[in-house]
Amino acid sequence: MTDQHSGTLEPYEVFRQEKEGGPMIHGGNVLAPDPELAVHYARELFARRSESTRLWVVRRADVHVLDDPDLLDPPLDRSFKKPGGYVMRDKLAAARGRAGTAKPGARAASHDTTGRRTGKTG
Repeated sequence: MTDQHSGTLEPYEVFRQEKEGGPMIHGGNVLAPDPELAVHYARELFARRSESTRLWVVRRADVHVLDDPDLLDPPLDRSFKKPGGYVMRDKLAAARGRAGTAKPGARAASHDTTGRRTGKTG
């Protein structure tokens, strides 16, 4: 913690929430000699016009950086948990290849999207 009378300015990171329930996003930073003034400065810069519903003001020295690739890159392949981690089209093509069948063509106009007959003949 800094001495409040030293006049030394420290950077404080400001995170803001634009609407209730929304994510906290990094808004920027302020320089202040102590946490109390940092909160006042942050309020003036990031909430004066009611553009934020909540602010987090954190002394930069208290932010812990995690940039170790061994900790950030898991040892196991978990791509299946990510959207687009695997493509179903590739799995279907491989299964068709094993079964020796061709890719089905477009549906006939006489069928709806569920594959049922619509009564139309085409």
